[in-house]
Amino acid sequence: MYNIAIIGGGPAGYTAAEVAHQAGWKVVLFEKDTIGGTCLNVGCIPTKTLLYSAKQYHNARNAQKYGVTAENVSFDYLKMQQRKQKVVRKLVAGIRQRLQGCDLVNADAKVVERTDNKIIIEADGTRYEAGQLLICTGSVNFTPPIPGLKDNPFVWDSTDALSAKELPKSILIVGGGVIGMEFATLYAELGIPVTVVEAMPRILPQLDEDCVNLLIEKNRKQGITILTATKVLKAEENTLVVEEQNEEKITQTLSADRILVCVGRRANLQGLEALGDLHIERGAVKVNDFMQTNLPNVYAAGDVTGKVMLAHVAARQAEVAVGRMLKQIPLQRIAYNAIPSVVYTNPEIASVGLTVPQLEEFYREMEGEETFLKKGGAEAFFQVKQLPMTYSGRYVAENEGETGLCKLILDRRNQTILGVHCIGNPASEFIAAASFAVRMGYTLGEFRQVIFPHPTVSEILKEVVNG
Repeated sequence: MYNIAIIGGGPAGYTAAEVAHQAGWKVVLFEKDTIGGTCLNVGCIPTKTLLYSAKQYHNARNAQKYGVTAENVSFDYLKMQQRKQKVVRKLVAGIRQRLQGCDLVNADAKVVERTDNKIIIEADGTRYEAGQLLICTGSVNFTPPIPGLKDNPFVWDSTDALSAKELPKSILIVGGGVIGMEFATLYAELGIPVTVVEAMPRILPQLDEDCVNLLIEKNRKQGITILTATKVLKAEENTLVVEEQNEEKITQTLSADRILVCVGRRANLQGLEALGDLHIERGAVKVNDFMQTNLPNVYAAGDVTGKVMLAHVAARQAEVAVGRMLKQIPLQRIAYNAIPSVVYTNPEIASVGLTVPQLEEFYREMEGEETFLKKGGAEAFFQVKQLPMTYSGRYVAENEGETGLCKLILDRRNQTILGVHCIGNPASEFIAAASFAVRMGYTLGEFRQVIFPHPTVSEILKEVVNG
């Protein structure tokens, strides 16, 4: 009998397995496909590998800005794909090495029985018993119920796009979220005509509006067409019929070689049917701060919880879940207010903490509408400090013709840092410093004491703080 059974070998699953094994537990991990899950095999890593290749091509074509001449620049998409697969294989092998000592079962698993002391799981005709269960079944691509999308050979999801051996001649992307905009960058930098159709009033609606507007400006210069407040009515082969969401309700027809649907993902609940009394909320497994479900020996981590569908969040949730199973003191919780997120467009957008609209909503609710307005509205409760990224010498040296933005949001009363939002390369590499400040509740004065190396783009944080 195992101490813990883990269903799903993505970032949550393999992290949990490693932590539990290091603690001396006997671990069995079930993964029906390849270890590493969506992120490593058909998500984060393949996307970033292809994006980097596209960026190298883009940089070579624009090298004259830096005094470099490159003639007859070309690319081989098949070789890009082959390199992507090599990167994935190498990282999968690394994870397998880390999991030595754990029993890995490469088969579809399903729970068949549960008591408060034992979980029985069946996989490939064999039954496995464990005292604790951690559900890490992840998420799956969601296709909206739009007529003509399902079973349409011209329609791709992100997995199809990543595995394609040839580039489309042109592409329509349904969904202007993180996945959609990263693919838009990939294809545009490789010279493919791109149109993004987004039903919301703007793309990337959860991110800082000023940062997003700068990205939109750059995207349009790259030739990316972005249609917002536009609803897809139906698909007919490689054609979409869309409708503008305004008073006129104007419809138009859009056509491209391929249609890529990127409207989000949904929690994967397959194999959990025997847990009939497991609490499901909004299509995901409901958990508390310690990743416990309503069942005493059943936990969940990662996308299946529906909280924040990011690989680094999944890994941290797994650590918290296993720590709770092991009764480690002090018990740890996840600081959801300090989770960094990155959109790997060009330029990158990186952020942590709350945005201005989120803070306005928070203070309105906390103070009450009447008091909120009486005290002077949003400006009485928080302040925004921001500078162009060009205040960093390193940024100017490496980003010819770019401006960028770094925005810091403070609680006006105690000067605590509540949010940091940046657009500019390489924002992804220094947002962790801002995440640390938000997580630890740094004040402006405390953050001023942090020494940043010079010259680095990260110094923009120091410039904004001192500005």
